[in-house]
Amino acid sequence: METSASGCCPYDGGVLTEVLPMLLTFEFLLGVLGNGAALWIFCCHIKPWKSSTVFLFNLALADFLLLVVLPFRASYYAAEMDWRFGELFCRVFLFMVSLNRSGSIVFLTVVAVDRYMRVVHPHHQLNSMLFSRAVCLAVALWGIAASLNVHLLAQPQSLLLAGSNTTQCESFIICLQSDPASLWYKSVFVVLFLVPLAVIVLCSLRIVSELRKRHLDQHARIKKALHVVSAVVVVFVICFLPSNLAQLLIWVKIWTRGRCDAMQDVNKVFYASLALTYLNSVLDPVVYYFSSPTFKKVFSRLPGEQKVREGRDGQWTPEATILNSGIKRSWKVFYSLTKMADFN
Repeated sequence: METSASGCCPYDGGVLTEVLPMLLTFEFLLGVLGNGAALWIFCCHIKPWKSSTVFLFNLALADFLLLVVLPFRASYYAAEMDWRFGELFCRVFLFMVSLNRSGSIVFLTVVAVDRYMRVVHPHHQLNSMLFSRAVCLAVALWGIAASLNVHLLAQPQSLLLAGSNTTQCESFIICLQSDPASLWYKSVFVVLFLVPLAVIVLCSLRIVSELRKRHLDQHARIKKALHVVSAVVVVFVICFLPSNLAQLLIWVKIWTRGRCDAMQDVNKVFYASLALTYLNSVLDPVVYYFSSPTFKKVFSRLPGEQKVREGRDGQWTPEATILNSGIKRSWKVFYSLTKMADFN
């Protein structure tokens, strides 16, 4: 049953309805291609699986499932924020987006911790975690992510705007009246940024400190790998910080102003920044998945690339002349990250 817009401040979209459909479609195409390729390689080319493989697979799965529903969001904005797929699918859609965004952040954090353990504590027993235990941990993490968002399935989510036939499907509509379910959801959204950010930054700093302590930070390959580690933190902040700051600003305005006419500008900023959160799932394959030697070996066998040949150190090194020198340099950066992550 669709709820009334009374007491809430729905956003009419404005110029964002012209920009966001193209942006979301772009993110969908790139993200599904990258994460789809990652899932294919995990399933068909990586055997046997280790604990780190389980975490990376679930990260790819969460990103893929998040991005695969973006066409519905793009269609929604193209229709000037008029949801045309019914109340039931509105609930399912919002649950899928929230579940897989949470799963992506959770497994991104787990991957960061896993790399931290392998570099800083190479002999810790967690680095020898059995495959079955890694699977159980992954299932438990999915269960936690689902429990944080299951309320989206239990309550009506579409909003029929007063005086029009427009129905919005949003989990972040600003309501001036207190709503425990909405407050819970938005609080989880913020906490799921702050806690993983702290963990990822801490792990990255400890990795850099450990490599410098071992006097490895001047090695050319390790220096490139450290740049990639820094890029992980920067990308995570760029993708999630704006929307979280906007959400905090919305709370401040509700408490201090309490009027819908004071919410339009911050609403616009929030919806624009929310589109950035999907970009993290688009970029995850570049930062993590293609750092694996197996990925490089598979892609080096594609048409137009030279065969992979073994380097002097006994590791597989991509020598493909593909597209241009910029892409070739990217292969080397990915390889550097692998060397760092496996350094033990």
